[in-house]
Amino acid sequence: MEVHNVELVMSAVAPAQYPTTGYPEIALVGRSNVGKSSLTNVLINRKSYARTSSQPGKTQTLNFYNVEDQLYFVDVPGYGYAKVSRSEREKWGKMIETYLSTRPQLKGVISLVDARHEPSDDDVSMYNWLHYYKIPILVVATKSDKVARGKWNKTESVVKKGLQLSDPDEFQLFSAQTKMGKDEVWNWIEKRIGED
Repeated sequence: MEVHNVELVMSAVAPAQYPTTGYPEIALVGRSNVGKSSLTNVLINRKSYARTSSQPGKTQTLNFYNVEDQLYFVDVPGYGYAKVSRSEREKWGKMIETYLSTRPQLKGVISLVDARHEPSDDDVSMYNWLHYYKIPILVVATKSDKVARGKWNKTESVVKKGLQLSDPDEFQLFSAQTKMGKDEVWNWIEKRIGED
């Protein structure tokens, strides 16, 4: 998809605040600082439209980005960040669960993991949870440019094994620096939103 027009239309914490246009939605999940905003910026051809922060735990709402009046990217708060109070984390957890488990417009989830590390327990929990709800998943290993090219196969196998990735879920290496994987991620998104 050629992207020229993108607008952050709302930051929601409850279903009453979700957009009502009916466009298909693709959610991005991952632990804090894994690169959700960077991936979003690459996909929409912007330098820093989605706010990237050096401070983990910054996104505290579901941010809906209207892309070309055709779909929404939904940036979900990062998980696994320790400095957020327990009650705050539980509140986010409920908000995220409500959205992911009840939203008919949600066509798929891009689950981000860090290519440099094995999937964390939180990554595994999120993957299993999405699987339980039968939501189509694309696992994207970010920061792949920081892994030597000769180790990409190993990275892929470590991530797939760590998550116990199963069909029909897909996997993609990605780098915000080099844009590697951008087209493949878009292909997956277009397949998901074109299925209606």
